[in-house]
Amino acid sequence: MTDLAAFRAEVRDWLDHHCPAEMRTPMPEYETVWGGRRERFINPASRVWLDNMATRGWTCPTWPREYGGGGLSAEENKVLQEELRRINARPALQSFGIWMLGPALLEYASHEQKLAHLPPIVRGEIRWCQGYSEPGSGSDLASLRTRAEDHGDYFLVNGAKIWTSYADEADWIFCLVRTDLQAPKHEGISFLLFDMASPGVTTAPIRLLSGVSPFCQTFFDNVKVPKNQLVGRRNEGWTIAKRLLQHERQMVSGIGGLSALGGSGRRLEDIAKAYLGSDEQRIAEPILREQIIQHRQNDLAFQLTLARASEEARTGQSDGNLASMFKYYGTEQNKRRYELLLDVMGTQALGWEGPGFEERELGTTRQWLRSKANSIEGGTSEVQLNVIAKRVLGLPD
Repeated sequence: MTDLAAFRAEVRDWLDHHCPAEMRTPMPEYETVWGGRRERFINPASRVWLDNMATRGWTCPTWPREYGGGGLSAEENKVLQEELRRINARPALQSFGIWMLGPALLEYASHEQKLAHLPPIVRGEIRWCQGYSEPGSGSDLASLRTRAEDHGDYFLVNGAKIWTSYADEADWIFCLVRTDLQAPKHEGISFLLFDMASPGVTTAPIRLLSGVSPFCQTFFDNVKVPKNQLVGRRNEGWTIAKRLLQHERQMVSGIGGLSALGGSGRRLEDIAKAYLGSDEQRIAEPILREQIIQHRQNDLAFQLTLARASEEARTGQSDGNLASMFKYYGTEQNKRRYELLLDVMGTQALGWEGPGFEERELGTTRQWLRSKANSIEGGTSEVQLNVIAKRVLGLPD
């Protein structure tokens, strides 16, 4: 038996004994586990599943064991993901710490900072939010004005951030601040980590057209941040910021990977059969059948492209700017998914609230409205297209 075959057998046996049956079903959005000090674990089996996965480090399977991760090779991680999909296992943990901050810390943080922050991310103990965009500094992020003044042992932070997703639920924030007012805008920025419970930090939720929103505006009023929470060198945070944005855009592009699924976890084609009927196991409406097939083909092609780029990245051959391409395409796929869902469900998708409505495909109308923000969050589609034009295609300004 080869090493990978033996590892697969080990993983399969472990999952059989440690993945609760309730965690092998489609996950409703309200049961998503984000971790953190205020995690409620609506489904008790979610806590068991998270604890089991975190014990193995498999919430972050390729991170070094030294920092709480699984220490798996790329090939072993591929096996693990295949076995998780085989049993339809739910994600044990969703986390900005896993998707964005953790990879940046692994690359730029000190050993002491990694020991302090990475294991709690793996275990789902700390929930992070992102302090990047500001009122007036969105697409031109480097024009940010939140400042951090040197006060000896600490920085004193004043300013405001906007579109800070889940800031009202987060425990800590990774934040871009201006530490040199005289330097060119890209050269006077630093990357700070601090506790959202720090005196002087307040949040205000922002309501969207869909009626709900993860977004907040966050205010800093004389917030003291110890200097040992500066990642990298002072005034050189823009390098870290750009690298983290690549991870963010790859994460947001993953939206497209879910686009074959309805809000309830059912595939789009299965939802279409339920609402439109089926003819010899095919969607009864031929035009929508063709559109859904095309959408599914685009999904598969997109996933293969992401997998190829991931393999190239491991060998150092991938262009980091491709993340902009993936982010743009993934968000367009997700928006198209909800357009198709509305076409499939027709008038049955119309509604806002009331008994039974929110449980049916997780409220398609609300989700359709929410999907419009995909082309804004994580960098607007216009910004991504500019990056693709200049840095991927090499087109002139």
